[in-house]
Amino acid sequence: MNVFRLVGDLSHLLAILILLWKIWKTRSCSGISGKSQILFALVFTSRYLDLFTNFISPYNTFMKVIYILCAYATVYLIYIKFKATYDSNHDTFRMEFLVVPVGGLAFLVNHDFTPLEILWTFSIYLESVAILPQLFMISKTGEAESITSHYLFALGAYRALYIVNWVYRFYFEGFFDLIAIVAGCVQTILYCDFFYLYITKVMQGKKLSLPA
Repeated sequence: MNVFRLVGDLSHLLAILILLWKIWKTRSCSGISGKSQILFALVFTSRYLDLFTNFISPYNTFMKVIYILCAYATVYLIYIKFKATYDSNHDTFRMEFLVVPVGGLAFLVNHDFTPLEILWTFSIYLESVAILPQLFMISKTGEAESITSHYLFALGAYRALYIVNWVYRFYFEGFFDLIAIVAGCVQTILYCDFFYLYITKVMQGKKLSLPA
């Protein structure tokens, strides 16, 4: 554990809590991609199947449980509790276009051809592209609420901090995980345009809207 990973984890947790707070406070999931949230729930489920078989630390176990519970709570709020406010007309990204290729890649490129390792690899690959339905939804509506923008920024910051964490671990611990690093870089690149818009608009008090 180092400060970059810790802050990255906290940024990730903050993003999830911002999203849950936004939905609960407004009693609406307008502007939120339910498909991205389903993908994130799938990410955490497939990654943390070792929850009861591989104990690392109380912190690690606590974060695993929180991520899983929050992911399914978000899906519940979107598709059941506040279903009437869900904008399915704009949340049209085809999830199978991500899940199927990622599943195939996880079988072909992994560290060890065992069920848990393949599922872990699948979760790493899927997380790198799970935000695409949300970004696609924003591109269709042309804008995003400020609170949704804060959620996306915190989520992107988490991944960017993890890249710094990997650099730190490589230089000070000799640790190098090519799969996680490449997937993390892909995920961060997907956020680059959003980061620019966030800094130039949202941080200046303006609503995030895409150029016409």
